[in-house]
Amino acid sequence: MPEFGESSIWEKWRRLKWLIVAGLSGLILIASVLTLWLGRTGPKAIFAAASGQTAEAVPEAPEAWHGDIDYKTLDARLNAMMADRSMEGLAVAVVEKGRLSFVRGYGFTSARDGERVDARTVFRWASLSKTVSATLSARLAADGVFSLQDPLETFHTSLRLPGDAQRDLTVEQLLSQRTGLGKNAYDGQLEDGVDPARIRSSFGALKPVCPPGTCHSYQNIAYDTISEIIAEKTGQPYAEVVRRRLFGPLGMTGASIGEAGLTSAAHWAKPHNRSRGTLELSEAYYRVPAAAGVNSTIVDLALWMKAQMGLRQDVLSPSVLDDVQRSRVATGRPYGRLNIARELKSPGYGLGMRSFTYKGHHLIGHSGGVSGYRSTMMFDPETKTGIVMLWNSDGNLPFRFQAEFFDRAYKLPFTDWLELDTAAPSSSDAEVSGSPD
Repeated sequence: MPEFGESSIWEKWRRLKWLIVAGLSGLILIASVLTLWLGRTGPKAIFAAASGQTAEAVPEAPEAWHGDIDYKTLDARLNAMMADRSMEGLAVAVVEKGRLSFVRGYGFTSARDGERVDARTVFRWASLSKTVSATLSARLAADGVFSLQDPLETFHTSLRLPGDAQRDLTVEQLLSQRTGLGKNAYDGQLEDGVDPARIRSSFGALKPVCPPGTCHSYQNIAYDTISEIIAEKTGQPYAEVVRRRLFGPLGMTGASIGEAGLTSAAHWAKPHNRSRGTLELSEAYYRVPAAAGVNSTIVDLALWMKAQMGLRQDVLSPSVLDDVQRSRVATGRPYGRLNIARELKSPGYGLGMRSFTYKGHHLIGHSGGVSGYRSTMMFDPETKTGIVMLWNSDGNLPFRFQAEFFDRAYKLPFTDWLELDTAAPSSSDAEVSGSPD
């Protein structure tokens, strides 16, 4: 006879073995399903899967392009543009009627290593970064962290302005580029390695070009004062506040702020110039992160555009977007003497965001440029259709291409905005070909 309890122990062991076998079978089944799913979509094919949003597959392959726009013809024009010597690599995404409809990479991350650009490639946003700091400021203001009408003297910053501007200028006026300082004040010093806080402290000795708050005068170093304000009022570094309040909730998993965020990416585009080839990476404008510090993939930028379209009200309310996008001051024509400039009517500037009228349609966006990189975002808030582009060269053809895109979106007759046989290699506009826009 077995000792007391032996049969019950044996029965428990049999049940435990059954549970182990069943558990392992379940894990194998789950792994098989995940493998099949990832094999079909790929890990990079998950779009906007944050905050309860429905995931979308990234339409990189021609068979996945969808919408009323003729994307095969669009793709052919982009390929023709990439044959120009001013271009190296390019990533493009289109949101049509609120839906991601087209994603495509062209060219290479570097002429040296030959890696092709795709949806995983990380680029610099340059001055398109201003849309992030301004949007964050508007959201923090809506949350009561500070007011857009607070005068700058309320905060402990390194900025010193001429005369009464220090007392009178508000956060709203700072973000709408109405400091009264001369355009791109002391950007050259930043590029020479001078600390931006030191530069900001010297602005008080400058002669203003207009009374503060009365005219548009584009800035980078002064604009970055907002990063000091945000850090002071939240008690966290600017980049961390952006990550927690915007990039994380929006699912922008490939977005970052700072040079390390670019160079640590598995796939990142190196800077190029038509005449000099591959360039050394310049870190100057990373030192003004609110003005020009963001990096991301093209899909992250498309997510950002969708949020600006009002499609992520769980993160950005309509009132916040109105604060950001509503024009506060008229500006000169963007893009200098590029042919697209003559069609962008009534240009205005909101909070880190431009607005225009193109052939009777209201458009919103911003662009940017630092050495070896360019970026642009432009969209129609009514139709929720727009285009984002990131590229790793000083070429300006993609800026022109925006007009071709909207002509196709509005079903207008074709106009050869690229002018590939006659296009100049660079623009004379400093906001495009020199410092960030």
